[in-house]
Amino acid sequence: MATINHFEEMDSWKKAREIAKKIFLLTQEGAFSKDYALKDQINRASGSIMDNIAEGFEREGNREFIQYLAIAKGSAGEVRSQLYRIFDRNYISQSQLDEMLAEIKSISQLISGLIKYLKNTDMRGSKFK
Repeated sequence: MATINHFEEMDSWKKAREIAKKIFLLTQEGAFSKDYALKDQINRASGSIMDNIAEGFEREGNREFIQYLAIAKGSAGEVRSQLYRIFDRNYISQSQLDEMLAEIKSISQLISGLIKYLKNTDMRGSKFK
């Protein structure tokens, strides 16, 4: 695996940033913009994915990074669940739901792969060099 020096270089963080932006824009439309509790909750959860990837990376230790990646993955699951609620309230179409679910699942897979890599590497993190 290539050396990553900044969390902004990570595909999982980049994709999490993209989905957070899409969700924010979605919450500004129509009746959804008035569902304050749900729009706030999904905005916080989608932001939590990218934020926890970043925070874990910056802690410079694999064990802590894995812990924060697990939290990010949990937030991705929360967003997936909330997308179904948004769909059930007729704020998005079936095609929008399918597209966003695919993106979130892709992020979860990237995070899972990174967790697996970190658990199996001999490197402990840059703070232990």
